[in-house]
Amino acid sequence: MLASVCPAAGETWELREVRTPVPGPGEVLIRVHASGLCSNDVSLTNGTFPYPPIDPTIVGHEPAGEVVEVGAGVAARKVGDRVGATWIQGGCGSCDHCRLNLPVTGITGMNCDSPAMTGLTRTGGHAEYLVVPASSTVLLPEALPYEMAAPLLCAGYTSWSALRAADPRPHERVAVVGIGGLGHLAVQFSKACGFETVAVTRTPDKHELARELGADHVVSSGEALARIGGADVVVVTATSYEAATECLAGLRINGRMVLATIDPSGSFTIDASRQFFARGQSILGATHNGLPYLVEALDLAAHGAVTPQVEVFPKEKIAEAVDRVTAGKVRFRAVVTY
Repeated sequence: MLASVCPAAGETWELREVRTPVPGPGEVLIRVHASGLCSNDVSLTNGTFPYPPIDPTIVGHEPAGEVVEVGAGVAARKVGDRVGATWIQGGCGSCDHCRLNLPVTGITGMNCDSPAMTGLTRTGGHAEYLVVPASSTVLLPEALPYEMAAPLLCAGYTSWSALRAADPRPHERVAVVGIGGLGHLAVQFSKACGFETVAVTRTPDKHELARELGADHVVSSGEALARIGGADVVVVTATSYEAATECLAGLRINGRMVLATIDPSGSFTIDASRQFFARGQSILGATHNGLPYLVEALDLAAHGAVTPQVEVFPKEKIAEAVDRVTAGKVRFRAVVTY
């Protein structure tokens, strides 16, 4: 099969012929039709994050495709099923975290001593074929094209999980910090649920686009958010904890801020002068919070309530796609077809 391989940390991705995997017990073989190219894929291969222990190095955790073979013992999936594969496949089963017997979610991936993670510790989805546990797949709605489904498997899953974690009430206002790969979806999810929605972005040329996505208000800072009355829920999708810290100024009494992204170098801080202790506020963390949330996100997209904005690249242009993601030129998600 053909796969997009990174030869070594910091080197240019290239298309290579590699061995087609075979599904074992409990696994399925997916013919990948589209795979989202996340900025974290780039960070894993350029030295920002630890280099994946995968040989050959095939990353990617947003693959969507069709089941073409099932391993022994698989009953929940069959050949021909349209599926997406999630980032977290499972935990080791024996570490302190796994002994808590919690559902397998992104929390497992970040806390298990030896997790199985698509594109991080196991071969990823930037290839024509991929083997994963059947239990880590989700059925895709028939109405949702593979290219639209792919970014929902991480970006959409993350932003929807963050909004759900905040549990906004019908009368509350939601603010989304950062209008990028996650944020452009978070704004749409918020509006699809009927919430008054504020987009917070420092990028002037995204202001009108944020309104087109459904934002009722667009501001450029936490102080500006405060000036228009603040928000009950602040969903942080920007990879900047400095921006998150600054937006505490616009969080209302009893408000909830959800940190839904990774800042590889910054720190989230609470200014003591704001008297956080006396405002009844909560700071929450959210990741991929369980497959039922992913199903909800996919269904919203299938019904047209949310539309990922993507740039599609053929596999032959993988190096160009990586360069554009690295330079921040993709608006908003890159998807590679295989």
